[in-house]
Amino acid sequence: MTKNGKRHIANKVGVNPEVALELQEAVAFIKSKSNSKFDETIELALNLNIDPSQSDQTVRGVISLPNGIGKDVKVAVFARGDSADEAKKAGADIVGADELVDEVASGKINFDRCISTPEMMPLVGRLGKVLGPRGMMPNPRTGTVTNDVSGAVKLAKAGAVEFRAEKGGVVHAGIGKASFSEKEISENIVEFVSAVRKEKPSGAKGTYIKKVSLSSTMGPGVSVDASGI
Repeated sequence: MTKNGKRHIANKVGVNPEVALELQEAVAFIKSKSNSKFDETIELALNLNIDPSQSDQTVRGVISLPNGIGKDVKVAVFARGDSADEAKKAGADIVGADELVDEVASGKINFDRCISTPEMMPLVGRLGKVLGPRGMMPNPRTGTVTNDVSGAVKLAKAGAVEFRAEKGGVVHAGIGKASFSEKEISENIVEFVSAVRKEKPSGAKGTYIKKVSLSSTMGPGVSVDASGI
């Protein structure tokens, strides 16, 4: 039987999974339990009352959080010619066309976000099986298929967070670091939840957000009162 470490046991103290905390209380608790030697990521999960398998119940979008996410986002851009030059000037880490498609198809993915011009999508579309499961496939709805590659790169580098409902109707994202202040984390959470609410599909019935959970990379998770966000 696996034994829980002392830190794991200590972190569990004070956690009651049956009680949904007010946002400020939840943030303060999670920060107090983020005691690793590295700067832990603060993670938010929303359980939505939807069926993602239904075409009229998809939830997907992108949001630029007011305080960023505390991470250097590596951006790749599929583009040619002037668009490729614009992407490089805007700060894209990787820019390419056919050769980049071949690299990604072979499994070489050393970036966090990717953007494509509409012109490149017939080729990039072939990467659905590689990028799709990772939630990285460029999509017009999230602004990652665009001719304005400069604007898209700057938005991504500034800490834009792309989200989508996965199997079971769960949306999750890293919304900051443990080193952020409670105010910064709370502001990011409110902005993120607001963005997900705006994407409520017409086919969704009843209570849209069933549960909100907050945790850190190595810490425990707590439930948050969705009505107060």
